Amino acid sequence: MSILSKHKVIETNATLLLILSFLVVTIGGLVEIVPLFFIQNTIEKVKGVRPYTPLELAGRNIYIREGCYVCHSQMIRPLRDEVERYGPYSLAAESMYDHPFQWGSERTGPDLARVGGRYSNEWHVHHLSDPRSVVPESIMPTYAYLLKNEIDGKYIADLMKTNRTVGVPYTDEDIAKAREDFEAQANPDADTEGLVKRYPGAKVANFDGQPQLTEMDALIAYLQVLGTMVDFSTFIPDASR
Repeated sequence: MSILSKHKVIETNATLLLILSFLVVTIGGLVEIVPLFFIQNTIEKVKGVRPYTPLELAGRNIYIREGCYVCHSQMIRPLRDEVERYGPYSLAAESMYDHPFQWGSERTGPDLARVGGRYSNEWHVHHLSDPRSVVPESIMPTYAYLLKNEIDGKYIADLMKTNRTVGVPYTDEDIAKAREDFEAQANPDADTEGLVKRYPGAKVANFDGQPQLTEMDALIAYLQVLGTMVDFSTFIPDASR
């Protein structure tokens, strides 16, 4: 009996096909899952990776609310063309505080994993308000209304508490100072010593250029931190993993 004829026996017997499919899926699942029980940590700890600031966290929620993930992924694969276009490939640690993560699979627009610091705050304001004013071929919808939507961080501490329940290591001090940090990050004249101490590397700016604090401020604060936490000029992958 040839291999093809044996395969035909399996395909024409629904019960046998079901049993064999179950066995294959079970073995594959065990191969992927069992090793995780024998290593101390499934995510390599990387210097620089920290939880989002209150303003960045609010901006991330706006990013999700507006469906930005539908057209933009946040995961650079370890392939030459991706690395050359977008920058160093993504590390699992960079998404360890993302609930849910924004890896995505659709790229109607470019990957945003390393967009932080690539453009000025003013560029982001123009791009979000009128995408075609800076990228003529863009099909992205406009988000000018974010400039008019004022926010006050009233519930930001509650949002941080929720994130803490799923593993984000916000401290009691972080939560107690949440609203203060929320407002300070968008005010260059504010006392930001405590903010920067709690969130090293946090960028402080009037992100949208307006006196009032808006959703545009929060969204740009989030975009400007993407891919900036890890210093890839000094990062050395753990070869033992």
